[in-house]
Amino acid sequence: MPSKNATRVTIGGKTYTLSGNESEEYLQEVAAYLNGKIAQLQSDEDYRNVPFDMRNVLLQLNLADDYFKARSEIRQMQKLLEEREQNLSDLKHELVATQMKLEAAVHRQE
Repeated sequence: MPSKNATRVTIGGKTYTLSGNESEEYLQEVAAYLNGKIAQLQSDEDYRNVPFDMRNVLLQLNLADDYFKARSEIRQMQKLLEEREQNLSDLKHELVATQMKLEAAVHRQE
């Protein structure tokens, strides 16, 4: 069983201690991602005028949007991979059929 790691990260100017099975590098990367999203939103003048609790909702919506877009992209990539695997399988079958025809033609020549 992996051991738990305790890692201090700073998110939105506050320091937190996170504990989990993930590496410190991973937890720092997650914190950096959140800080980037926060900075992106804070650069918007309209966002700064929104009440604090609504800011959190907007941040959560942005994170959910990123998640759903990434999930959609993964599905598209999986579909493309399946199509390419099918094309490869079709080409392999075509190659085998062509090889069999070639062997048959060679035998007829003999």
